[in-house]
Amino acid sequence: MVDTIKLISPVDGTVYAERAVLTPDAARAAIARAKAAQPAWAALPLTDRIEKVMAGVAALIAMNDKIVPELARMMGRPVRYGGEMGGVRERADYMARIAPDVLAPEVVEDSDRFRRELHRAPVGVVFIIAPWNYPFLTAINGIVPALIAGNAVVLKHASQTLLAGERLAEAMQAGGVPADVFQNLVLDHATTEALISERLFGFVNFTGSVAGGQAIERAAAGGFTGTGLELGGKDPGYVAADADLDAAVNGLMDGAMFNSGQCCCGIERIYVHESLYDEFVAKAADWTRSLKLGDPTDPETTMGPMAHQRFARVVRDQVDEAVAQGARPLIAPGDVPGDDGGAYLAPQVLVDVTHDMRVMREESFGPVVGIMKVSGDDEAIALMNDSDYGLTASIWTADPDRAAEIGDRLETGTVFMNRCDYLDPALCWTGVKDTGRGASLSALGFHAVTRPKSFHLKKVTS
Repeated sequence: MVDTIKLISPVDGTVYAERAVLTPDAARAAIARAKAAQPAWAALPLTDRIEKVMAGVAALIAMNDKIVPELARMMGRPVRYGGEMGGVRERADYMARIAPDVLAPEVVEDSDRFRRELHRAPVGVVFIIAPWNYPFLTAINGIVPALIAGNAVVLKHASQTLLAGERLAEAMQAGGVPADVFQNLVLDHATTEALISERLFGFVNFTGSVAGGQAIERAAAGGFTGTGLELGGKDPGYVAADADLDAAVNGLMDGAMFNSGQCCCGIERIYVHESLYDEFVAKAADWTRSLKLGDPTDPETTMGPMAHQRFARVVRDQVDEAVAQGARPLIAPGDVPGDDGGAYLAPQVLVDVTHDMRVMREESFGPVVGIMKVSGDDEAIALMNDSDYGLTASIWTADPDRAAEIGDRLETGTVFMNRCDYLDPALCWTGVKDTGRGASLSALGFHAVTRPKSFHLKKVTS
């Protein structure tokens, strides 16, 4: 009997999709085809590769009416938000636009004696392991630069979003990317780790949990395979004394609750200057009570279920433990109807929290946020840095210089001022500490999927 992966819909607990898992030998054969097809793909003019990749992106965007309800069924995001294609277009357009300059040879010397150049060469086959929470945006971050740079791509998508990988493969082939150059494979964890340990890839791009990243590193150990790892997060927000209070409430609470809190750079802890604290807390609670939890296929729903019951269980346990330790929940049972004790989880705002509580230290990845009062910048910085993670930090202030000064002291990958939960494709997406390592988007995103190659050519002279 062939093993399968079943996608259980959080909407109703039924099996929404089921796919057979590739055997290790079948997976190796697929990767061999990718490796064989890659040189011809890399030999195409850069303009041709860009044209085909962007045609694939356009084909994906054209599927959005089909994709949005699929996303609702697969991982619970309400259809009212319209999917991810705005971000897909923005990121793909930017990476395609900068590719000719970033990938162009750097000419060090071209004289009558020498030609010396530094090139960017594709690494070969790039293995992308994509997560379920933003299944198209996170995948596109790696797919577009990898293909444009001349690599073949093997995609393994999360079991919770099996259909996303199929849609990406369908779109890229429709755009003209050869089937062997871009492949979507259904793999289990054991086979995934074995393929990495066998040095079958030139680069591995993984977005997921800290434990998953550790497993990837163990599999790659000793093989010199490059890895890019975007792992956990516990992103903080700081509301300074001079902040626009209403803007801070709306921005930070949306950053905490959008996608049922299942965002890599979602806000999970907020520190508010003592002069604004009481009013911020009251407004944050009112903002949260306005959410409508329910069926994500209903256009009126603003918060759908979490992607799986086990994810909701983690959040419930953190909240219950924090309350037992003295935290005070502001959202009473029934304030946001629809919590069923399973995947449908009502949002929560906690005060009287401390860093002794797991809810303020461990990743929640759900619709809960803790709020603490601080005396000023120094205390806020110390608390924001008191974390095992470092993906983004959001500072709310009227003074850009102040935000920059605070940002310089923060242990994080991205510093935001008066916004959060956004990826600017012109800037590097990266993290520190247990959030992982590596770089995607920006020029550095191309550097991750290419290697430097030097040419030192001495000309024959009489």
